[in-house]
Amino acid sequence: MARDKTTGLRIYSVGGAVRDALLGLPVQDRDYVVVGSSPEDLVRLGFRPVGKDFPVFLHPETHEEYALARTERKVSQGYKGFQIQADRNVTLQEDLARRDLTINAIAQDEHGNIIDPFGGVGDLEAGILRHVSPAFPEDPVRVLRVARFTARFGFRIAPETLELMREMVHNGEVEALVPERVWQELARGLMEHKPSRMFYALRECGALGRILPELDVLFGVPQPPEHHPEGDTGLHVMLVVDHAAQRNDSLPVRFAALLHDLGKGTTPPEQWPHHPGHEERSVVLVKDLCERIRAPNECRDLAVLAARHHGNAHRALELRPGTLVRLLETVDAFRKPERFEALLAACACDFHGRPGYASRPYPQAERLRRAFAAARQVDAGAIARQCASAAEIRERLHTARSRAVASLNEASALESPDSP
Repeated sequence: MARDKTTGLRIYSVGGAVRDALLGLPVQDRDYVVVGSSPEDLVRLGFRPVGKDFPVFLHPETHEEYALARTERKVSQGYKGFQIQADRNVTLQEDLARRDLTINAIAQDEHGNIIDPFGGVGDLEAGILRHVSPAFPEDPVRVLRVARFTARFGFRIAPETLELMREMVHNGEVEALVPERVWQELARGLMEHKPSRMFYALRECGALGRILPELDVLFGVPQPPEHHPEGDTGLHVMLVVDHAAQRNDSLPVRFAALLHDLGKGTTPPEQWPHHPGHEERSVVLVKDLCERIRAPNECRDLAVLAARHHGNAHRALELRPGTLVRLLETVDAFRKPERFEALLAACACDFHGRPGYASRPYPQAERLRRAFAAARQVDAGAIARQCASAAEIRERLHTARSRAVASLNEASALESPDSP
C-alpha cells in the first residue's frame, strides 16, 4: 500500500470549508495549512509549488492546495503590499491571526477537533461578522469581502468592524483596489441569495460612493409614485437586483438589473420625480462604469441594452408591428437570441422590483417573444437573393418581418373571445 504523502505533517483544514461545515452548508473547496514544515519538506514529498506571492503547494495525488503557515506584515499601500514570512516557526494561531474575520479563522485537525482561538464559532452562532485583529485595515479587499458576506449569510457587521471599514474608506485604502478585484468581489456578491445586502453594507461604510458612485447617488432620488410606490430610486434598484436573485438569473442579468437606472442619478432636481431621457444618460454611465471596473463584455453589453431599452420593452403592448421589429433589430435579437432572452429577464426584474409587483404578470415579455418568433420565420436568405444592395436587403427584410408581426396580431385578435 502506498504511503500517504501527508503522513507526519501537521495539517489543518481552515477557512471557508470549516466555516461552511459548521453552518451545515455544502463545502465547495477545502484549504489546508501545514504547520512546522518548510518548502523543502513539501517538495521532498512530491508536492508541487504553485504560489507566486506565498508558499502554496499542490498535493501530488489529490491536487488539493496546501499552504505553509505564514504571517504577513504590511509594507506598502494596497492589497499586494505585504511581506510574507513562512517557516517552521510560524504557529497555527499566528496563521489564523492574519485572516480577516473570526468566522474564517477557525481550524480543524485530522481528528475533527475544532481550533478556535478568536471566538469564530460564537460569532457564527450569533450571526456576526467581526474582524480578527487590528491588522484588518491593512487589506482593502476586506471591505468588499465583508460586504459580500452580508449578502451570503445575512450576518450583521460588528460595530467595531464597521468603524474600521469606515476608517479604511476615509484613509483612501479602497482607492488602491485594482479593478479586477473589485469586479471579482462584486460579481460574487451579485450571485448571492440577497445581493442588496452587499450594497447596503458598502453604503453604510461609505465605500459605495468610492467604488460605484453612480449607484450611490441613486439613493434619495425620487420617482413617479404612480409607477414606483417604493419612491426612492436606490431602493428600487435593490429590489430589482434581489428579484433577479430570487429568479436565479445569470450574472449578466443581475448586473444589468443593478445598472439599468443609473441615468436617474443625473436628473436635475427640478425635474424630479420624473426622469426624461434617463435611458440615454444611463448608457453613458454604464459604459464608463464597466470600463473602470473592467466588467466582462457579456455583462457590459447586456447592461447597456437594458439601460437603453427597458422603457421600450415596458411599452411593448403599445408598439406597432414595425416599431416592435425595429426594437428587435436594434437589440440584435436575430443574431443573438440568447442575449435577447436575457434582456427580457432584466426588463421583467425591473418591472417586478417594486412593492406589490412581484407576482403581477408581465405580458410585455411574451408580446416581444411572440413578435420575435413571427419575425424570425421570414426567409432572410430568399430576400437577400432578390436585392441589389445591403440597404435594400435591410429595408425589405424589415418590411417582411413587420408584416409577419402584423399578421400575428390579426390572428390573435380573431382568436380572442372578445373579438367582434
